[in-house]
Amino acid sequence: MSRRVVVTGASSGIGAATVRAFRGQGWDVVAVARREDRLRELASETGAEFVAADLTKQDDVDALRDHLASTGGIHSLVNNAGGAKGLDSVEKSSIDDWAWMYEINVIGTKRVISALLPLLREGARTTGHADILNVTSIAGLTAYAGGGGYNAAKFAEHALTEVLRLELNGEPIRVVEVAPGMVATEEFSLVRFGGDQARRDAVYEDVPEPLSAEDVAETIVHALSLPRHVDLDLIVVKPVAQAAPYRLHRGELRVGD
Repeated sequence: MSRRVVVTGASSGIGAATVRAFRGQGWDVVAVARREDRLRELASETGAEFVAADLTKQDDVDALRDHLASTGGIHSLVNNAGGAKGLDSVEKSSIDDWAWMYEINVIGTKRVISALLPLLREGARTTGHADILNVTSIAGLTAYAGGGGYNAAKFAEHALTEVLRLELNGEPIRVVEVAPGMVATEEFSLVRFGGDQARRDAVYEDVPEPLSAEDVAETIVHALSLPRHVDLDLIVVKPVAQAAPYRLHRGELRVGD
């Protein structure tokens, strides 16, 4: 029996790469994001289904749930939608930026889980298990200067994931967290810096092989393709050049003396 997975934040970056990776493994995929034009292109390329939805709007999430229920249900959910804004201090950073980050990273994830968990339970009755995978960040595990709002949101999403795993204990539903480090995508840092391409490019300058969206997508698909009794609770994935959010090597990697 084919498995059906929902991937949020699917219009670019890790989300789009995850849609491609699941389709490459023969999964039925429903790609979800705000930008319908991007989703149409991705669907045309991969054969995935798509639903345009703003996860900060309850009506959109309810409509997503109803569509999924009427078209065969689901077996897995990848909560990838999220983002960062700003790199200012706690004192000087924008309240609006903090509110936006909390809404999309935390409340959006909660909205989707609350809406789709009944469908996942139905899927588990059919196939024997279901999956919820939340894409968080190493920013949700280790604080760094300038990360205040993003740290706060991702720490909260990490806590939400741990609590959910406790609450679902005893049900055949895996709860997996993938926490990427530096990933060079086309939009993450561009959004963070308000469209400043030069600042975005500087983030990755001289970093030997930052992660790609495809690297993270491969990790996600691997976690959900393991035998159903195997739950990778927390997967931290970073480029070799990154020891921590605040410890990044630039330049060639060399073997020490």
